[in-house]
Amino acid sequence: MSEALSWAAEIARQPVRVVRPLLGGTHAVTVLLDADGQEMVLRRYPPGDDAPAREARVLRALDGLGGWAPKLLGADPAHGLILITRLPGTADIMPADPRHAAAELARGLARIHATPPPALRDGMTALSRDEEPRLADAEHVLTHFDYWSGNVLWEGPALTGIVDWSGASLAPRGLDVSWCRLDLVLLHGPEVADVFLRAYERAAATTVPDVRLWDLFALNSSRDRIETWEPNYTSLGRTDLTGAELRARHTRWSIETGS
Repeated sequence: MSEALSWAAEIARQPVRVVRPLLGGTHAVTVLLDADGQEMVLRRYPPGDDAPAREARVLRALDGLGGWAPKLLGADPAHGLILITRLPGTADIMPADPRHAAAELARGLARIHATPPPALRDGMTALSRDEEPRLADAEHVLTHFDYWSGNVLWEGPALTGIVDWSGASLAPRGLDVSWCRLDLVLLHGPEVADVFLRAYERAAATTVPDVRLWDLFALNSSRDRIETWEPNYTSLGRTDLTGAELRARHTRWSIETGS
């Protein structure tokens, strides 16, 4: 970490100190830095990971997304490093009112999808057109590609920002919607996921075609690795969501969805 901090100090043009680690994901080691009163976020990815290069391209294109996405300060993909501005707020996957939080998540996602999309990769190359061509052929919008409760920030009941943009792509809105619905099912149950869907369609002033097929897509995409999500939830306080519990909730949602 000392070499990473030296690199961050070069970018900041002044000494930096570690304030604290930031929780909410296992893909990268993330720490909050302070440089003479300016807070920044340093992320260090495993060797050979292409996420820093991808996120740097996305953040340059988004240019802060009107304050809802971090701005890029520096990137060193060869060493797995990226330095970004700090957004206000903290991660919180245990809201006092899950239905209100779901509605806020929905309005945040609708804002992403309404943003004129920059030139990004086609996210639907991961979906076989032979399996479900009408999903892949739906209208493409700017998608976060990992929109879940741990990748947004809150100040009280208000959503203040969205982080972890390394996967952002051009894809149908149903991809983000179904991924967030799965997260909400795991956290709070299907009823809260339905609150999210209704609030999203109101905020986006459109319907999400083929919601059931998209839910199946999210379920199938996560089926073989749902237990590995345990640290993402337990590090943010949901210690009840063990690998076994996540599998049980995933299975129940699969049965209800009809997969």
